[in-house]
Amino acid sequence: MTKPLKIGQAVERYALNYLTDAGLSTIAQNWSCRFGEIDLIMLERDTVVFVEVRYRKSNCFGGALDSIDHHKRGKLLKTAEYFLNENPNWLEHACRFDVITAQPSSAGLFKLDWIQDAFES
Repeated sequence: MTKPLKIGQAVERYALNYLTDAGLSTIAQNWSCRFGEIDLIMLERDTVVFVEVRYRKSNCFGGALDSIDHHKRGKLLKTAEYFLNENPNWLEHACRFDVITAQPSSAGLFKLDWIQDAFES
C-alpha cells in the first residue's frame, strides 16, 4: 500500500468518526459505480448526505475545496443519482453534498473543515 493511499484511508476514517460524533449515521463508505465513487454516504436526521473527503498537505497549489472542480462535481452528482436509483428506499429523503477538507495537524492528527451544502445538486 502506498503512502498516499494510507493517508487517504486515515483521513476518511477520521472524517467518518468526526461525522459520527456529530450525530450522523453511516449508510455507505467508498460507494462506487461506473460514474465514480462517493467517499461517505451518511444520514443526518432525514437527509442523505453525500460527503467528499479531500486531503491536501498544503495550500500551495490551491486548497482541498479548490480541487473539486465542475467536472468532479458532475461525477459526484451522477454517482449520487445512481446510488439513489439503486437504493430507492432513500429516494424520498432530502439530499445534500458536503465536503470535508483535511490538512495535517500536530501529533499525526488532521485539521478538518466540514463544509455543509458545499454545492447544489
